[in-house]
Amino acid sequence: MAVIGILGSPRRGGNSEILLDKVLSGASDAGCETEKLILNELKIAPCQECGGCDETGICVIDDDMSKVYAALDAADGVVVASPIFFGSISAQTKMMIDRLQSLWVAQHILGKSKLKSKRPGIFIAVGGQDRKDFFENSQAIIKHFFATASFSYEAGFYFPSTNDKGEILKDQNGLERVRFAGSSLCKKPGVS
Repeated sequence: MAVIGILGSPRRGGNSEILLDKVLSGASDAGCETEKLILNELKIAPCQECGGCDETGICVIDDDMSKVYAALDAADGVVVASPIFFGSISAQTKMMIDRLQSLWVAQHILGKSKLKSKRPGIFIAVGGQDRKDFFENSQAIIKHFFATASFSYEAGFYFPSTNDKGEILKDQNGLERVRFAGSSLCKKPGVS
């Protein structure tokens, strides 16, 4: 039982990471093994749209994205936490998602995806403003990511008007909700 947490925020110890850690803590307490990937600390190049994956379904860029591919392959559940920047997910998160083109090719063009299916996924978004449309835009992108990587979108949590570092610690109800979501994630079908 493995749950991977993906931190899309460039700010360590901030609201997105605090929330992600709560989810992973809940998953761990429920018996799942957890792993956290910090995208900003990985060397990931943007997709070059080079077509290198067109015949194999494998990205030809040799960088730390290989760690992300391996973690997604091994995961029984996933949690993505990202701040909302200019109405969307962070650049770090989007760059990782764009590099999943090779998975999309393997699955939809070549018909040879070996990813597990129907694994649950959770999305956490933190926004400095209270803009539901910003969350909905971010959520739509994450839903496409989950579908490409063979996860099902189980839940999304939006924390608006939360900007100052550590401000989320004042929201004990929110922290408990995401911790419970992590615990529940380990009990979903697909997490074995």
